[in-house]
Amino acid sequence: MSLLRDLGVPRLRPPTRWLRRLEFPLRAPHVPRGVEPPPRRARTGAAYETDWARTWPARLTRAGIVEGPMRAAVELLAAPEVRGADRLEGLEGPVVFVANHHSHLDTPLLVTALPEPWRHRLVVGAAADYFFGTRVTAALSALAIGAIPIERTRIGRRSADVAADLLEEGWNLLLFPEGGRSPDGWGQPFRGGAAYLARRCGVAVVPVHVAGTGRILPKGAKRPRPGSTIVTIGRPLRPTEGERPPRFAARLERAVAELADEATSDWYSARLRAHAGTTPSLSAPSGLGAWRRAWALGDRRRRRSRRRTWPRL
Repeated sequence: MSLLRDLGVPRLRPPTRWLRRLEFPLRAPHVPRGVEPPPRRARTGAAYETDWARTWPARLTRAGIVEGPMRAAVELLAAPEVRGADRLEGLEGPVVFVANHHSHLDTPLLVTALPEPWRHRLVVGAAADYFFGTRVTAALSALAIGAIPIERTRIGRRSADVAADLLEEGWNLLLFPEGGRSPDGWGQPFRGGAAYLARRCGVAVVPVHVAGTGRILPKGAKRPRPGSTIVTIGRPLRPTEGERPPRFAARLERAVAELADEATSDWYSARLRAHAGTTPSLSAPSGLGAWRRAWALGDRRRRRSRRRTWPRL
């Protein structure tokens, strides 16, 4: 630098004026002093936009994932048996599917088990704080299973509006009304989101019971254990005149409990108990400690299908 100065070469300065002009297209403009900056727009969680996941390129990609690697993985891990698909004959228009929730395996199992024409025009209500916590997990969830963010910590108007708009556009919706996976194998009370959407949009609700996924991949497990599962589809239900969402949600919970009884015994015995009002509840008996809850659940598990093991290679 001293040699250049001695030779009289002028010092080159960076073109700060031009650089400042180039900043605006590349980054957000500066906020003047004394002006409160606008709040940043959230791009994850319940605010994540999923419209792109329902374009034709994304739908074709998702169909390839569902019918290819996802179906193969479900067959290997869960060996599903689907019952009651004939109960959907004659059902038209978009519907809301509601199911019990014991495992992360429930979603891919139902996405591959639900029959046509509902399977490939299906969106899944997923927890906004879990599946849409980052841009990467949000994009993967929206693409692979057609997930939309649903707020489970509070009642969010945006989530309800998005779900209602999709139903009105002809999309089917899969919801887990318990709000999360079962921590110990027992069911949790159903929330009223599905019942509210059914009443608001005038659509039918199809109860579905999933048996066996809690043994294959329970909450907290890191490695799945192959087993067999049963997916039982019930008859479509609609809210009656003047029936409020909480009451309809309770009726949906009873319908899923009747399907659980049907899966663990037989159709005739389950119908007799449903008629007599003695269907076993999905929830654990009240007043039991943790070990007694596990002991009471053991009888139900022993009546399920046989356990499978990993194939020997």
